[in-house]
Amino acid sequence: MNCSAEKASRKWPDGAFRRGRAAMVTVASLLCLGMQAGPTLAARTPTFPWDDLFGTRPHRAHKAVRRSAVPLPKPRPAQAPPATEAPPATEVPAAAEPEAQPRAAPAAAGKPTETAKPTEAAKPAEPPPPQPSACRQALTEEIAIAPSIPDIHGAGGCGGEDLVRLEAIVLPDKRKVAVKPAAILRCKMASAVADWIRTDIAPLAERLGGGISNLDNFDSFECRGRNRVAGAQLSEHGRANALDVRAFGLASGKSISLTDRSVPRDLRETVLHSVCARFSTVLGPGSDWYHEDHVHLDLMERRNSYRICQWNVYDPLPQVAPLLPAERPEDAPPREVAAKSDAAKPDSSKAEHGKADEPDAAKSDDAAAPEGAAETRPHETKPQPTKKRRQSRRL
Repeated sequence: MNCSAEKASRKWPDGAFRRGRAAMVTVASLLCLGMQAGPTLAARTPTFPWDDLFGTRPHRAHKAVRRSAVPLPKPRPAQAPPATEAPPATEVPAAAEPEAQPRAAPAAAGKPTETAKPTEAAKPAEPPPPQPSACRQALTEEIAIAPSIPDIHGAGGCGGEDLVRLEAIVLPDKRKVAVKPAAILRCKMASAVADWIRTDIAPLAERLGGGISNLDNFDSFECRGRNRVAGAQLSEHGRANALDVRAFGLASGKSISLTDRSVPRDLRETVLHSVCARFSTVLGPGSDWYHEDHVHLDLMERRNSYRICQWNVYDPLPQVAPLLPAERPEDAPPREVAAKSDAAKPDSSKAEHGKADEPDAAKSDDAAAPEGAAETRPHETKPQPTKKRRQSRRL
């Protein structure tokens, strides 16, 4: 068969077959390619090329897929030892499993009791606990009984970090001053209160007799505004940075109130100077009517280390005499009548003599007058009231 292009054009002249010229040339070209492919192509394609082109070539069956033998672990027996012990090795073909691979791994993977181990291993490791602050390390049990408590993060910024519960203060001589009730404070505030009691108040109480035994805590941590006013700025009590002190008790049982005016003035002034030197805010009587019965202490930080110390130490109240006199005792001697003056004595003697003479004169007149005259004598009448007296009576 001649497959040259020139003879192909001569064999198919122009005419009625012009429309199918392109298709027939293509078929002819395919026939030529099939004849020139050689014995290799003929061996692979026993049929004509166009059988596969038009879908007439029969489909050959696919070869069977060879599946490799994957060793599977045997089910765990009911009498298996507990999970802590090493599981028995399963029988696995030596050709499929290398010698270096441990045999316990496939058996361990099939255990239903150890399915939670991968999830536990997937959990992120917990962060290490935070290291205690320098204040927490300095506030030891030799200074105060103040265990740490978790941080508080409340609404509106209430709470704080590095908090302690101040239960008692340990004096240098190992005696404990109880804080009643225990105060929740920041570590720095608790340390300042402990230093104040140990350094200033304890020696002062020793001079009073018996020493200090407890501290009256009026208020410590409370999530509220200033002076408990709704909508006011957050108080330092809400930040656990303030303590209200009302009094401190002595070992003798006596209680000394810091705002009691019956307490000696010099004692209250000594306490005033000590707290104003240690705390940034001191509010007591005279600051406002919210602090008339206690003293407010806090460590609020302000610009340029500004401090507020408002506590008026009033003078003691005057002693008021009782309204009613004391009752006269029964065994008291009779009261002496006050003696009259000398100028009043003659007049009184004359009056006494006149009164004494009047009965005698009346008797003498009755004796001298006749019996008929005594009957005709008009009877003595009382003086009639005057008009002025009548008017006064009517009023």
